[in-house]
Parts: sequence; structure tokens; C-alpha cells
Amino acid sequence: MKWLTLTLIKQQIRMESSFTDEDDILTMYGNSAEEMVLDVINRDYTEVIERWGEVPKPLVHASLLIVAQSYQHREPQTVQNLYAVHNSFDMMVKPYMRLASDNYEQNNTQGCGNKCTNL
Repeated sequence: MKWLTLTLIKQQIRMESSFTDEDDILTMYGNSAEEMVLDVINRDYTEVIERWGEVPKPLVHASLLIVAQSYQHREPQTVQNLYAVHNSFDMMVKPYMRLASDNYEQNNTQGCGNKCTNL
């Protein structure tokens, strides 16, 4: 895991730190959650660190939300529960999303493509 720790995950799910029977699955959930966040924001870990100096707290929170949801509900759940988690996750990660490729951003710094020059 790059920004989550077992200690932080165990605090989130209210598990005693000395209980180690679930460490492997919690680590898997943590790795998956981090990858999911990076995929959704369309950035890699190095870029996040270069841009913000650390992983922003809302992204850590979103990761913990996914880990806790995965741990507490290991089987499919109701649509209402999934919708509530999805909305919270979206609100936390959307400010950090890259909506265009690097190539587009580099070539279109004005945000108007080829239509404008020297604004």
C-alpha cells in the first residue's frame, strides 16, 4: 500500500491492532482501494505526490471508505447501500480528477483547443 497502513485501516473498521488474522485481506482491500482511487482520478501515485506534496486527505478518506465497505460487506449488497457509498466516494475524489490526457492539457493550456490564440 502506498498511503494506507494496516493501523489506519484497523482504526477505520474499529479492529484491535493486535488482531492479525485479517491482515492479508485488509492489505488486499487497501491495495485495491488505492488503485481504484488512482484509476478514478486518472492520475498515478507519483503525479499525486508531485502535485499536492502528499495524498490529499479526501483521497485517503475515500480509500478508507472503500476498504471498510469491502470488509464489512464481502458479498453483494443492496442498491441503496452501494448508491450511498458511491455518492460519498464521488464527492471526495472528483476535485482531484484529471479530465483530459496530458497531451491535451499540454497542447491546450487555454482550454479552447485550436480556436483561440494568446488570450
